[in-house]
Parts: sequence; C-alpha cells; structure tokens
Amino acid sequence: MNPNFAFLNSFVDLTEEAFLSLDKLSTFKRIKANTIITRTGETPTKYYFLVSGLMRGYINSETGKEHNKNIFSPISFVASFTALINKKPSELTYETLTDCKVYEFDYNEIMNLCKKDLSVCMLYTKILEQVFIGYEKRNLELITLDATQRYLKLRKQMPNIDGLIPQYQIASYLNITPVQLSRIRKNLK
Repeated sequence: MNPNFAFLNSFVDLTEEAFLSLDKLSTFKRIKANTIITRTGETPTKYYFLVSGLMRGYINSETGKEHNKNIFSPISFVASFTALINKKPSELTYETLTDCKVYEFDYNEIMNLCKKDLSVCMLYTKILEQVFIGYEKRNLELITLDATQRYLKLRKQMPNIDGLIPQYQIASYLNITPVQLSRIRKNLK
C-alpha cells in the first residue's frame, strides 16, 4: 500500500479513486535549504505536504528580528492557512530550514475537488482540525511550560534538532534568547 495513502487514510476513510484524484493534483518537489516558499505580504495559492526535512513559519519584527512561530517536521501540512482561506496576504514567511521533500498542492484545485468528493472534503476538514489542534497546543506550551521544558519537549519531538538548524533558530522558536538556550543546554549536561 502507498504510504501516503495509508497516512491520509488515518484521517478519514479515503477511497482509492479520491486518493488518485489528489495524487494527480500534487507535484512532488525537492526544495533546497533556505528557500522561501511564501513571503510576508504575498497572497499564497499553494500548500505543502512535508515528507522530509524541516520548514519554518516566521515573522520579522519592526527591528528586523526574526521570530519563529512554528517549525514543521515530517509528516505535516505547511502553509499560511489563514491567508489561503481568506485569500489575503500572508503575515508570515515560510522557509525551508533543511533540504525538503514535499508534495505541493494548489489550494483552489483542492477546494474544487472538495466540492465534488465528500471524502476529500472530510480529509480537508480533518487536516484543518489537526492544524488548529497543533497551534492551540503550541500556544498552551508557551504559557504553561518553562524554557527548559519547552526545549526538552522540542528535542523529544525532533531528537536531532540541535544538529540540523542553528541555535538562534531553536531559541527563537522557544521564545528565548540564544544565550538562554546555551545556559539550558549547559545545565542539562
């Protein structure tokens, strides 16, 4: 069985015909590290099914400092969903942190398929539910866990994160400074 079909079937009971329709709408891509896929201020039309590598969504402050809102690891859906749904410019920039393998989808094509196939519509709904649950979980972690707990949780989710991306990227995601992250790492040794 196709592993992508099995994964999507974990959300809903997807027919093979619906999967083949989705497969026809997808484009497999290898994207090099540090490639921006959506810029702040652009109105996106695509979203991505990340199968390998790491990506991030970030915002620049008025002073130019980057703040990582999210780090995406496989298997996940990556996009500025708010911008896609509202057909408005993205408030975040989305970028690959490492070389990535993705399936790219055109949002409007998927929405058209949703109108024709209830199982695809249900899949889309389940994906949005998972994205929402992930965002809510992340927000709760930021207000209920201390920096060390957030770092340990990140390392549990992505065991090799320290060797994949720079310390300042990890610190930004944890909402701490690189100096604080160095102290946490030192205390954990």
